[in-house]
Amino acid sequence: MKKMILFAAMLLSMTAMAQTPVITFEKTTHDFGKINEADGRVTTIFEFKNEGMVPLVLSNVRASCGCTTPKWTREPIEPGANGQITVTYNPNGRPGRFQKTITVTSNATEATTKLYIKGEVIPKPANPSTTYTVKMGELSLKKKAWNFGIMQKKEGSKAGVIEYANTTNEVITVALETEPGATYLKAEATLQEIKPGETGKINFHLVPMECAIWGPIETQIYVIINGKRVHTNEFAITIKADIREDFSQMTVDELQQAPILEITSSNNNAINLGTFKAGKKIYTKLNFSNAGINPLIIRRIISNDETITVAQQPKATIKKGKKVDINMIISTIGLEAGNYTRIITVITNDPKKSVVKLTLNWVVE
Repeated sequence: MKKMILFAAMLLSMTAMAQTPVITFEKTTHDFGKINEADGRVTTIFEFKNEGMVPLVLSNVRASCGCTTPKWTREPIEPGANGQITVTYNPNGRPGRFQKTITVTSNATEATTKLYIKGEVIPKPANPSTTYTVKMGELSLKKKAWNFGIMQKKEGSKAGVIEYANTTNEVITVALETEPGATYLKAEATLQEIKPGETGKINFHLVPMECAIWGPIETQIYVIINGKRVHTNEFAITIKADIREDFSQMTVDELQQAPILEITSSNNNAINLGTFKAGKKIYTKLNFSNAGINPLIIRRIISNDETITVAQQPKATIKKGKKVDINMIISTIGLEAGNYTRIITVITNDPKKSVVKLTLNWVVE
């Protein structure tokens, strides 16, 4: 009895399979190889056949990406007949290798079939007029500023590159000059004479050991076009960096012998300067002392606000247990009555307080 039931089940299964379409593809993967982005869309055709006994219907063909567009035979494919799936790939804005999947859903014995396209898109040549968007006279640049970020004083030089192009119809000459005294910055142009459509590079490098300034620095590379020396921001590339000392390699003994910055009248790096009258210039002082062993160096005090002027930019050296007064001018000219808060930055050789943000508070009446 069991054998009869098993035989009947097999017979029913074979009958069902005979009544189901069978889809077979000549290929399920197409390799476009290398294609040029500039040439636009590429297309391939996947041929298939219904090897079943009843009509085949493709209910859906879906691509894994909007860059891939499939079109397929919509009407039923009779037994023994052929159909097509046309797949188009758009390489615009997609340089590099790619592989996309096309999912075919039908009433075949295998309801889902995966097709694949792949290849490599060769990017189209850059158009200087759209790539080099910063105008500098007759010259076009990709950018006109570069920030090296934090640089350790004793580290080697760091290099930067800014590309430029001639988007005019005339030959242009290019030369470079750095600011007077900025011996720590070197710059050169790869093309001193640049023809229409050509591109070049401004190569520059900064050597922190040769810079006498601690903390944030900002300097300029002036671009001389066709021999015209115009030292203005319009023809300048701004170079920034923040030069600091590396304390990470100090030994335990060196740290124990290190200087310690103390700021008199400071409460959590905040100082209350008192009450001032409006329309005046007030001369006041900041008092720094050294609670450590080795000499403390006040390398720089930075004020980015016009109401505060450090009267004497210090490069003060403070011995153990000693103190120094730094003169400042607070200008209340043009200030209305009220409370004011400003921040200055103090840079020292104290390993734990090498950069201190000091908050100054006062009242104008």
